[in-house]
Amino acid sequence: MYCSKCGSAIAETVTVCPVCGQVQGAGFAPMTSPLLQPAGPAEVTPHWQPAPVVAYAGFWLRFVAYLLDNLIIGVPVVIVVLIFLLSTGFGAFLHNLPNPPNPPDPEEAISRVFGGAFIAGVVGLSVLAIVGSWLYYAGFESSSWQATPGKKVLNLAVTDMYGARISFGRASGRFFSKIVTELIPLKIGYILAGITERKQALHDMIASTLVLRR
Repeated sequence: MYCSKCGSAIAETVTVCPVCGQVQGAGFAPMTSPLLQPAGPAEVTPHWQPAPVVAYAGFWLRFVAYLLDNLIIGVPVVIVVLIFLLSTGFGAFLHNLPNPPNPPDPEEAISRVFGGAFIAGVVGLSVLAIVGSWLYYAGFESSSWQATPGKKVLNLAVTDMYGARISFGRASGRFFSKIVTELIPLKIGYILAGITERKQALHDMIASTLVLRR
């Protein structure tokens, strides 16, 4: 050990330092060099750690998820449309179209009014379908699931370029960017998800998003 007063090396059996006369006790320090560190495994700095493997979702996985989501959305939409058609007497309206009464009578005016109401109803249902699809995709993909139910079944997740959860705004941008993807002929905008390095479709590139396998 070492003397705490003069720093001389002292044997453990010595009670008084022979150099300065310091009495052995609390004043002595263990005979361990401060330059020597206990042996052990060296820490690996972050830049030496292997990069995590990122599994991107390709075209076919995303296509199956798309079919599942369309099935989930489509069934309620079909039910609503059928209820609308049956409740408005659409069949009777079509029956009267080819053979309008001659001479005109009040029923013709009623038929025209009904036709206008029917067209307005179709437009309303179309708007409702678009809004419903937007809330479905943007809501689920920005939620803690980070995926629609169809993607969730296949263990897929929509993330930003760093693998983090996206906001509702970015998820909305991704949804409406599909309009641009649809404008590309031969579905090439979607096929890009199978051939690009990060398996991004055109709307993923526009919104800066990824679809990953978890």
